[in-house]
Amino acid sequence: MVTSSSSPGLSPAARRLYLVTPARPDLADFLEAAIRGGVDLVQLREKSLPDGALLAAVADAREVTARLGVPLVVNDRPDLAVLAAADAVHVGQDDLPVEAARRFGLPVGLSTHAPHEIDAADADYIGVGPVHATPTKEGRPAVGLELVRYAAAHARQPWFAIGGIDRTNVEDVVAAGATRIAVVRAIVEASDPEAAARELRGALP
Repeated sequence: MVTSSSSPGLSPAARRLYLVTPARPDLADFLEAAIRGGVDLVQLREKSLPDGALLAAVADAREVTARLGVPLVVNDRPDLAVLAAADAVHVGQDDLPVEAARRFGLPVGLSTHAPHEIDAADADYIGVGPVHATPTKEGRPAVGLELVRYAAAHARQPWFAIGGIDRTNVEDVVAAGATRIAVVRAIVEASDPEAAARELRGALP
């Protein structure tokens, strides 16, 4: 296990390109490539693995991200985040409340999908979206660029636009006011994750 002393810390305001990835057989090599391309924040989001396998995947991700100086976030599971010395936990509107997740001693990120959720958010950073429809958020309607504009004007903490963002639309998201984005498929499904990350990072302020 990696100790917390090797953690780079969250510092969401300093991050621009946030990769959300499931566990995968080539996780270490994949993360190294994505980080070389410009990913500077990583979240492991995996809902299908039993706890032991999930903890092992988080530990693998922690080894790579700590070595390369990139913060690691764990989706939904503050207990496993603590065990693997991750930097933060991310929760959704229907998950563990932010104040409860904070009792594990970690910074907390929160997904938001509407103006009132942005206004009420007390997390260390927020995700704003899904900007476009995406199969990773099945059943969640796209919020469009209007919520991005709202976040740019009203969010009180660092925020990442998320949801269906890729090289074909990232400029529109930036034009709406986003300076940070979170992506899944644009890098996870890329044949060259390093190049995909570099292209996205180059489009950001």
